[in-house]
Amino acid sequence: MLNWDEYGKEENSAPPVTPEVKKETTAPKAEAQQSEPPQPAETAVPTKSSDISEGSRAAAAREAVKNLDETAGMEELDEMMANAGRVQVDQKMMINCKADLNQLVPFKYDWAWQKYLDGSANHWMPQEINMTNDIVLWKSEDGLTEDERVIVKRNLGFFSTADSLVANNLVLALYRLITNPECRQYILRQSLEEAIHTHAYQYCIESLGMDEGEIFNMYREIPCVARKASWGLKYTQEISDPDFKTGTEETDKQLLKNLIAFYCVLEGIFFYCGFTQILSMGRRNKMTGTAEQFQYILRDESMHVNFGIDVINQIKIENPHLWDDEMKSEAAQMILEGTELEIQYARDTMPRGVLGMNAAMMEEYLKFIANRRLTQLGLDEEFTGVSNPFPWMSEIIDLRKEKNFFETRVTEYQVGGALNWE
Repeated sequence: MLNWDEYGKEENSAPPVTPEVKKETTAPKAEAQQSEPPQPAETAVPTKSSDISEGSRAAAAREAVKNLDETAGMEELDEMMANAGRVQVDQKMMINCKADLNQLVPFKYDWAWQKYLDGSANHWMPQEINMTNDIVLWKSEDGLTEDERVIVKRNLGFFSTADSLVANNLVLALYRLITNPECRQYILRQSLEEAIHTHAYQYCIESLGMDEGEIFNMYREIPCVARKASWGLKYTQEISDPDFKTGTEETDKQLLKNLIAFYCVLEGIFFYCGFTQILSMGRRNKMTGTAEQFQYILRDESMHVNFGIDVINQIKIENPHLWDDEMKSEAAQMILEGTELEIQYARDTMPRGVLGMNAAMMEEYLKFIANRRLTQLGLDEEFTGVSNPFPWMSEIIDLRKEKNFFETRVTEYQVGGALNWE
């Protein structure tokens, strides 16, 4: 047997045994086998590299590596950077950045990295939430009123599509066009969260035994749902084109409009009516599993909105020429259009009073939210005299840890797929 010092030498250097000798030694060997157990056969060890054969693909790969051009792409990178070298903080910008996007640190926007860490700490999965009581209630003939059933179906129908639209916008457009590594890191985290949200809606729909074709096609078939989806899509069609590039005032403004549409309206207004309805249902001990899913989703969406507004305001600081009177007017118009669409949605889903609310109360709440979005962008409020008729919504959104209104226990996010309900 070889040892490491002899590796590469022939294992058997003695001449082969002749048949006559072999015959003479077989009898004594047989006697030895009666007193000693047989020894396992030794595994053959390759003795020389020449014993290993290879195909033509390995040879082609070796040749390609030998001829690898290590400077490929460096010329383009040098052109992007005023002075090729290690990235400095001052070189980082939100859009049209010339620094190497692969260098995460040093951070310029600490708030973006902190949001990434906070989002990661809030990780959860839909299957962790018990849907048993919801299933029993949904299948019971007198468990929910018809108005309450419409609310559940309408909201699952809209949100199951809305989060997919948001995810597409993040992956196909924003990640490519936002040129800051720490912000891109958060966008990756947000993309995962949007996938989890879509999963949560599907999990609710499947658990309740709903008609999946009906629910997932509402954005085509129900006018109040279709209008909201259509409004958001028009702001992503152009920038999701792979050939779209920022760098001019026109294209930079197009990106800015997209950010306002998706962060301030789609996630910042379109979500509020439906979430208030479902969470109000949970407060009344109805559909508590679905409401719990929505509670976690709303926490995520609240952070998305805050991140997006920070990005928008940072772009304004770095590119003040974009935030001219025309752009301010368009931004306000977008927010107010979104508010009107959500008011119409509220009227459609609540033709009568239900769950301790009605369309008039929801309209005031949405106008209250619209004022907040306007002021967050540095614009004037539009509606005077409005207040928040649902203060408990602020508690759900703003507090990291509060009493769970479904089971009177404290709820706090926890990493690792195991939520602590104590």
